[in-house]
Amino acid sequence: MGLSVRVIDNFSVGRPENVPAEAELIQGDILDPAAIEKAVAGCDVVFHLAARVAIRSSFDFVVEDTATNFAGTASVCRATLRSGSARKIISTSSMAVYSDAATPDPLSETHPTEPVSPYGLSKLGAERLTHMLAAGTGVDSVVLRLFNTYGPGQTYSPYVGVVTIFVNKLRNGEAATVFGDGEQARDFVHVEDVVSAFVCAMEASVTGETCNIGTGRATTVNDVYKIVSSYMGVDRNPEHCPAVAGELRYSIADIAKARRILHYEPQHRFEASIGAVIDEIMLQSKAAK
Repeated sequence: MGLSVRVIDNFSVGRPENVPAEAELIQGDILDPAAIEKAVAGCDVVFHLAARVAIRSSFDFVVEDTATNFAGTASVCRATLRSGSARKIISTSSMAVYSDAATPDPLSETHPTEPVSPYGLSKLGAERLTHMLAAGTGVDSVVLRLFNTYGPGQTYSPYVGVVTIFVNKLRNGEAATVFGDGEQARDFVHVEDVVSAFVCAMEASVTGETCNIGTGRATTVNDVYKIVSSYMGVDRNPEHCPAVAGELRYSIADIAKARRILHYEPQHRFEASIGAVIDEIMLQSKAAK
């Protein structure tokens, strides 16, 4: 697209080698005023994706999560508005802002926002703060509520990224854990479709809008395990543990609004794309050893 890109990351989770060589890289924290002001200086559009992303661990790390997700968003917004160059800020939120649903039907942006985890609460506050601070400043704001993102490049964590967790457990000959009965349904959206959504939000003439980013299709955790284990040639049942507080039973995106105002259209189906993702995770795991 011919764009000049600058990245700021403290690499608490990410890795420097994931940043393309063509991009300018600043190693720093969004809560450091000098670092974030340097990062946004001269930028036309600011994409804010920095966050602590985990629902289960957010009960134990509520202070750390709130500091990064809410105060960090305030820091990014302040620097963006002070830069004098930015015309738009696109901030990342989560399906965790929603209350649980009774059925696996897609949720629109008007579904009640009653988070059941500290993580969800921090993201809801952050998205409202983004719109509030940008309003009336001449800087447009868009918030994207991402559903369950999967794809190559995701760093392994025991708290987030069920595909990566299953693959790593199975390749190591360990039993994978499914919390609850495994019939909880999720909307798995490929990282390339998420990137496409950010580009769409950058190009769309909208402001003050919040959109779901997913596929509109439901996949249960049990189905994810079956697909992953079958592809890997593993014949082993998962271990079931009690359901975890703070996790939604059903979380599927209604993406009609994103289609209408952002012209977003996901291209990847989970069943068709997961094989390539598993292969990539396996290669990354071998390279890390």
